[in-house]
Amino acid sequence: MDLDDLLRRYFGSTDLAALSPAVQSAGVEHALVDLGLEQDPGKRFALWTFLHLMGMAPDLDVAFEDQADREAARDFMDLMAAAEKDGER
Repeated sequence: MDLDDLLRRYFGSTDLAALSPAVQSAGVEHALVDLGLEQDPGKRFALWTFLHLMGMAPDLDVAFEDQADREAARDFMDLMAAAEKDGER
């Protein structure tokens, strides 16, 4: 999944700053619904990471039944936190 494609799919634009709060909220809701319906583990993980970057991802125990998927998500969160710290230096 390409980030620009996801942004266009859920928000109709790649420029989130230009969108109204209502459009942003509707796009996140649409992504959450798709996450709940998605059966492919890879696509499900990609949608969760997209929502995480938007600050709207559901808790790991809600999003992933499989322990390995939850661990992968924790690893992703740790990498993102480390990248933020490196950017602050």
